[in-house]
Amino acid sequence: MFTGIIEELGTVQAIIKGAHSAKLRVLAPLAVSDAKPGDSIAVNGICLTVTACDSATFTAEAMAETLDKTNLGDLKPGAKVNLERALRLSDRLGGHLVSGHVDGTGIITRQTRQDIAIVTEISCPGHLVKYMAPKGSVAIDGISLTIKEVEEQSFTVSLIPHTRGVTTLGLKKAGDKVNLEVDIIAKYLEKLARGERPEQAASSPGALDHSFLAEHGYI
Repeated sequence: MFTGIIEELGTVQAIIKGAHSAKLRVLAPLAVSDAKPGDSIAVNGICLTVTACDSATFTAEAMAETLDKTNLGDLKPGAKVNLERALRLSDRLGGHLVSGHVDGTGIITRQTRQDIAIVTEISCPGHLVKYMAPKGSVAIDGISLTIKEVEEQSFTVSLIPHTRGVTTLGLKKAGDKVNLEVDIIAKYLEKLARGERPEQAASSPGALDHSFLAEHGYI
């Protein structure tokens, strides 16, 4: 589990692609300062397992599912990547709960300056947009961000100078692909809404609908 607060910009030193897999080595002195094989590190929002590490680099592998749903396969040596070590239970939750399981990718379509902020529009499939809401959370390349506006096939976020300076979003431009992870709470709520009411679970099926939520004080 992660928070979406990027700790370090790593540099891809090498990436070896197999038929349906990839192995990458990343220069990341901070991320490996207390790492060992088996630990989890989020690379552009993708939870990867450390298979080897030394004082400055770590190696991780990705399977076909990861390559299909993320922009990891587009990386080349020299590319910068967002890194975050797994959350400790004693850490502050500065962003939001991020699992590191990317739901899909989006494309940056427009970047507009508004005073200090850069408003960034990202197009993405409707099956991901449905989990988004204004002022809700989304992870973009592993970065926890607040959603500004939502349309049928896109959404916008505002990037402050700090975010642009310490993450890869400061290097991105229109046309670039980004990893997206929607709010995990929204996905669980959808699953519950398709299920049964608690008091009906042992008898007849029911829907977790608007009236039920209002009746029980949730809305």
